Amino acid sequence: MKPTARPAEVTASYLASYVPDGQRYDELLDARGSVRPHWQALIDRLAAGHMRERVRRGPDVTRRLIVENGITYNVYADTQGADRPWSLDPLPLLITPAEWREIEHGIDQRARLLDALLADLYGPQQLLAEGLVPAELPFGHPNFLWPCYGVAPADRIFLHLYAADLARAPDGRWWVLADRTQAPSGAGYALENREILEQLLPEPLRDLGVRGVRGFFGELRARMLSYVDGGESPLAVILTPGPYNETYFEHAFLARQLGWPLVEGSDLTVRDDTVYLKTLAGLKRVHAIVRRLDDDYCDPLELRSGSALGVPGLIGVVRARRVALANALGTGVLESAAWLGFLPGVAERLLGETLSLPTVATWWCGERPALESVIENLERLVVKPAYPNQRFEPVFGNMLTSTARAEMVERLKARPNVYVAQEHLALSQTPVLRSGGTGGFAAKSVVIRVYALATPGGRLLMPGGLARIATGIETDVVSAQRGGGSKDIWILGAASVPEPSAIPARSTELPVRHEEIPSRLVENLYWFGRYTARCEDRARLLKGTLAARIDPAVFGAAVKFCRELGVVRERADPARSLRDEANPEGILADVRRLARCASQVRGRLSASYWHAVAQLQRQLQPGPLAREDPRESLERLLLSLGALAGFALDDMTQDAGWRLLRVGRRLERLQFVAQLLARHLASATASRPGHIEWLLEACDSLRVYRSRYAAAPRVGPLLDLLIRDAAHPRALAFQRQAIARDLGALTALAGVEAEQLTEDVPALSDGELLALEGESESAMAARAALAARLQDLGGAAAELSDRLSMRHFSHTLLDSQVTAS
Repeated sequence: MKPTARPAEVTASYLASYVPDGQRYDELLDARGSVRPHWQALIDRLAAGHMRERVRRGPDVTRRLIVENGITYNVYADTQGADRPWSLDPLPLLITPAEWREIEHGIDQRARLLDALLADLYGPQQLLAEGLVPAELPFGHPNFLWPCYGVAPADRIFLHLYAADLARAPDGRWWVLADRTQAPSGAGYALENREILEQLLPEPLRDLGVRGVRGFFGELRARMLSYVDGGESPLAVILTPGPYNETYFEHAFLARQLGWPLVEGSDLTVRDDTVYLKTLAGLKRVHAIVRRLDDDYCDPLELRSGSALGVPGLIGVVRARRVALANALGTGVLESAAWLGFLPGVAERLLGETLSLPTVATWWCGERPALESVIENLERLVVKPAYPNQRFEPVFGNMLTSTARAEMVERLKARPNVYVAQEHLALSQTPVLRSGGTGGFAAKSVVIRVYALATPGGRLLMPGGLARIATGIETDVVSAQRGGGSKDIWILGAASVPEPSAIPARSTELPVRHEEIPSRLVENLYWFGRYTARCEDRARLLKGTLAARIDPAVFGAAVKFCRELGVVRERADPARSLRDEANPEGILADVRRLARCASQVRGRLSASYWHAVAQLQRQLQPGPLAREDPRESLERLLLSLGALAGFALDDMTQDAGWRLLRVGRRLERLQFVAQLLARHLASATASRPGHIEWLLEACDSLRVYRSRYAAAPRVGPLLDLLIRDAAHPRALAFQRQAIARDLGALTALAGVEAEQLTEDVPALSDGELLALEGESESAMAARAALAARLQDLGGAAAELSDRLSMRHFSHTLLDSQVTAS
């Protein structure tokens, strides 16, 4: 028997592959090469017998949880696009309580300073008058918003949320690299990182007394919902640029955590200097907006006129102090490295204090002495853009050739005001777990982002934050856009620090119940229902068609129907159509539309429901499809779609949005069955048993037909089952009644008059059904007439869909001034 390794041996194996760098501060090892005491406690626990296998599998488990949870970060120009999985190292970054107290004090001071600086820039501008700040710095910045000059926020707070990027210098001190003042990102990823590590390392989290982070979000929720006037029910929203933003996952995640609607600019409208949310029941006043949209995109009337992302008239609402914005418009002006060189003097002037957290030595080249010093010392500096609208990578002076250096100097002299130079700071390194089951630690450069929230009692810091690590080849640049990873940050010693409450202490009654459903969310629920039913119907049609290949006559007619309905392209092989990337109306394209709608309504779906959607997408990736028989792929697809239908029935709150999801499913199925029956009845083979049997199979009704009718497949029983049987879930009468019930329920739920289908399902007597059978001219004429009626029914379903869109999604059929009570 192989002897069991002792903890000391396991610890040594972890460190065997770890290479310290004498030029950098090492988070794990001290100057003597010994493990730092606060790290030793964690490593001892990871080396315990029951933890070793979990640690070895840590990277693989982490990746699996990230994929299952759909955690993504879009890297521009990345081939994976918006589906690129987030990257998390399962080994946390540890910070001692003493270090964290220093960071807390420094970040609180810095947030107060920047808030005061913004108040001066958009108010009296004393700093400019006194020469402490050059006028070119704010006025040359694209995010200094002149329409906001003289406009004070409703609560006098510019920075509700502030974040700072910190790095540890070789001497062990934390230094500020950058301030994030506009719409700080990453807090949601930090919470998701913690939730994953709670599953992977629950015992170390508990034993080491790691401080929790959820209370920060409870305080954010309470703070933003406090901005209410007139005794109204508070409503806060998160404003996102949309699903193509690189951090859209975080926007949706925060919306779910906070219980707020996630909205785009088109979901909001301004009336009489008040901003409203378009809901299913009308317009509902919005009191607070946490924006993830850049400053100049927020109001196309007064800012970037070409933007379709913002809310026209939003600045007017801000002027009237009728909404609280986090953060205030114009705060992006401070997102420039150029400010770092001036902040020490500004702190002395505005606060009468010296900055406790040092900043990297910074020179704005717009001042001649600074420019001359930068040129003279270029070899030890890093040159960066002064403003965010400049797009170039940092230039490290020590890596320039003589020719490149001369070119850089000419660029600096030509446009000095757009360049900033900073002292090159060697980033500290931290241990990460090696992937692939090899075990052991590797070393990577790390920076951290910490978050502060403005509260009545001062700034509250999230006890942790987001640590970002460099890629394997980078040591001086840490960037998620360049493929870097992340870590959870553990602040040790929580025993003496209470977790902030997620519920305000003043609460003496039940919280107000919010049931406002944004129109865009309802629209996506509706289309989610439609695409789910469409994929299912088309998959059954294609599966039945492939099964009919043994009968050339039936197969030919079936392929013709598939092409007319867009399931198979002209001259394309039906057996390959499931993986046909070029067909915009094919099943693959519809699954992608389904998934996009699901991503828009993810906050309404349970974790299991979302996992089922993700699994459906993975089934249709090129690899699995290429290895399977098409009919096997279709069978698996149908099973997954059936799971989605089950979740929709039993796993969702049955509110107005759920009703419209069901209406979408029923309308889609009614159109499909009506169109398929119309094409069949209009064909010359309508009464042939083989063709009827294929149609029953395509409508998932062959088993029911055989159990009910003691006869070979005939037209009359076929239509009895698929048209007038109100108890059969595939029949037109069933769909018609279900649609009427759900639309009627919307009247009570949403308080609006219900739309209805304008065409009735043909009411066929037994005699009329018999008259449709046979090959006589009268039978063919009767079938043609019924086919026309079914086409009209399908057209009426499409018209109802348009009316629902205008009434409930775009509100063009409603009085635009109506507001929800």
